[in-house]
Amino acid sequence: MASRNLGYFREFTAHWPNLLGATLGLALGSALNHYMTNLFAPPLIAEFGWDKSRFALIGTLGLATMLFIPVAGRFTDRFGARVAACVGFTAVPISFLLFSMMDGRIGEFFAITMFQHVFGVLTTTLVFTRVIVERFNLARGLALSMVMSGAPLAGAVVVPLIGEVIDEEGWRTGYRVLAAISAAGGIAAVSLIGGRVEAAAATDRPGGARITRSEFAGLLRHPAFVLMIAGMFFCNFPQVIVSSQLKLVLLESGAPGRLATWIVSLYAVGVIIGRFISGVALDKIAPQKVAAVALGLPAIGFVLLASPIETGWLLAGAVLLVGLAQGAEGDIGAFLTSRLFDVGQFSFIYSFLIASMGLAMAAGSIVLSLTLGMTDRFTPFLLLAAALTIVGAACFYMTDRERRPRPATQALGSRAKSG
Repeated sequence: MASRNLGYFREFTAHWPNLLGATLGLALGSALNHYMTNLFAPPLIAEFGWDKSRFALIGTLGLATMLFIPVAGRFTDRFGARVAACVGFTAVPISFLLFSMMDGRIGEFFAITMFQHVFGVLTTTLVFTRVIVERFNLARGLALSMVMSGAPLAGAVVVPLIGEVIDEEGWRTGYRVLAAISAAGGIAAVSLIGGRVEAAAATDRPGGARITRSEFAGLLRHPAFVLMIAGMFFCNFPQVIVSSQLKLVLLESGAPGRLATWIVSLYAVGVIIGRFISGVALDKIAPQKVAAVALGLPAIGFVLLASPIETGWLLAGAVLLVGLAQGAEGDIGAFLTSRLFDVGQFSFIYSFLIASMGLAMAAGSIVLSLTLGMTDRFTPFLLLAAALTIVGAACFYMTDRERRPRPATQALGSRAKSG
């Protein structure tokens, strides 16, 4: 055990520059826009007179670019994370500069956003988790959790900075500062992440190896692949609640306004806790068991939120439990992909999980709209969310049953095992 722990921490000593580069890249790429849209929306709408309902359509643009995600994954496998990041970090700062030069047409805003979605995916987990799975083995779970924590931490620092710039100098200057921050982060990330590392296992093929049609068909039939796609969909179905409706849910549950605001802030705490606990657990325990617990517990939170309970500490506990899944799901998805499939094709396979997450959030938004229209309450959706969360956790748990791939998928799933 002592020698294993020595090896565990030695991976951080050996690969800390790559870890730092991946963390900076994920934090200062297109993820910045996730935290910035709320800041820029009021001045843009005020200056150009855009209709709020039309501006709200920005949330649908991700669906229009979802077909590009597997293409980006294949590109990353083919040319490596550094080349992919170079492309992404060329496009993202350019997109921020283009935003700063808009003339007031909302179609122009949507077009630039689409451009950022298409190429900005090359600055996301699709690229930078690959840097980690290529280099970390014993400490892979914790390393993944550290990388994925970079974006919210950067958001906490950059949001107030850009908010002050917008207030003092205007939104155009705000976008230019964002472009400079993203460009600097990209240069640092590309410099630190290093070049391609060939897979260590003898069964892994180089990332540039071509995927044949029969191999791809076999992948689509692979039980573990199907279960992971389904699990990611079901676990992310309720994300519309935590992304935009959580305070409304708490108010409906009887929490006073100030208490509801405080409880919402606990959600971020739950995300961080879930991310690091799951990261360490993935390195020590079978990942399917970690997935079952980490992704299943939030169902209790949804049931509590749907119940007539108005006790503040119970509502706070419910939100913390819901935050656990948001913190754990990315780590678990990337970790299982790297353990169950050929690392040489990691980004391509992982891209389908990312696409599944996007589809789930869109589907959840539609269903929530329908249930609110019929009942004017969140309770039906919360109960559905609890049920689907359990189903999603069960899907991840059942990937343990497919220990070895079938012959048709041997090339892509040659490393399938329980963890």
